[in-house]
Amino acid sequence: MASRINRALELLAQDQAIYYVGGHSGHVLTHSQGRQDARTWADYINIGMEHGAFDMAARSGHRTPTIVVEAPVNGTDAANVYFNAWQFRQILGRGVHGVLLCQAESADAVRAFVESCRYPHYRNGVDPAIPSPIARMHGASRAARGGGLGLGTRGRGSESTAAPIWGISPEEYLERCDPWPLNPKGELLLSVKIESPEGVAHCEEILAVPGLGFAEMGPGDLGLALGYRAVPRDPYPPEMREARERVFAACRKNRVAFLETAAPGNIVAKLDEGVRVIAGHREETAVIGRTHQKRTMPV
Repeated sequence: MASRINRALELLAQDQAIYYVGGHSGHVLTHSQGRQDARTWADYINIGMEHGAFDMAARSGHRTPTIVVEAPVNGTDAANVYFNAWQFRQILGRGVHGVLLCQAESADAVRAFVESCRYPHYRNGVDPAIPSPIARMHGASRAARGGGLGLGTRGRGSESTAAPIWGISPEEYLERCDPWPLNPKGELLLSVKIESPEGVAHCEEILAVPGLGFAEMGPGDLGLALGYRAVPRDPYPPEMREARERVFAACRKNRVAFLETAAPGNIVAKLDEGVRVIAGHREETAVIGRTHQKRTMPV
C-alpha cells in the first residue's frame, strides 16, 4: 500500500526525480481521457490553464497519478494573487494535488499564493506574532508582522468534492490538504515559475517563502522578455545561463526541487546535477532516469 496520496510528493521526499506530461495550453478533461491518464507512465499530469481554457467542468475522477494545475494567475504582486484566489479554491475543490503559480515576481505574491491554498487551522510556518482567534474576535489585527506566512484563507465547503478524488473522508482531507514539505504530513504540492527579469531579481526571497515544493526558471517567457522570439534552448545564452544558475542555487539553498526539461541524451547529467522535476514529455527519458536512480515504475 502506498504511504501517500500524492505519488509525486512521495518520490520527491525520497530525493527521486519525477517526470510529467501535459503542456501549457490545457488538457482534455473527459472521462475517457481520464481512464487513459490513470495508466500514464508519468508521475504527474500538468493541466495547463496558464494559456489554456479555464474549464474544470469535466474531471477525470481518478485518484492517481498526481494532478498539478498551472493556474491562470500571474504572481506579480500580492494584490493580484489575493484578488484571484477564487481560482485556487475552485481548482483545489476539484481534487487536484498541486497548483503552480506562474510569473512569480515577489515574495509577498508567493506568500499570498500559499496562504490562499491553505486552511486557517494550519500553523506551520505562520508568523507566531499573529494574535489568537479570540484576540481577533475582539479587534486585533490578523496581519503578519514578521517574515512568516499569514493565516490560510481557504474556507470550508469544497472538502466534500475533493475528498472522494483523494479516496479519503472530508474530515481527513481537511487534515491532509496542506503544503509539503512545510507540513511533513501534507499532501499538497505548491510550486512557482520564475519567468521574468523581476522574478529572477527576487528569486532568493521568493524561494525562501515556506510552502513551496518545486520551482522552475521558465525559459519561454523569460527569453521573450529578453528579446528572443524563439525559445532559447540549453545551452542558454549568457544572461539566461546566469538566471538559470541563480534560480537553481536558490532552490538548493531552500530545499525546493528544481524543474527543467531533459531528454534521453542528457537526463543522467541533469539528475546528477540535482534536477528533480523533469519536463520533456518522453517516456524514454523517464525510463533512463529511473534506471539511473535505480527506481522502477510502481504497479
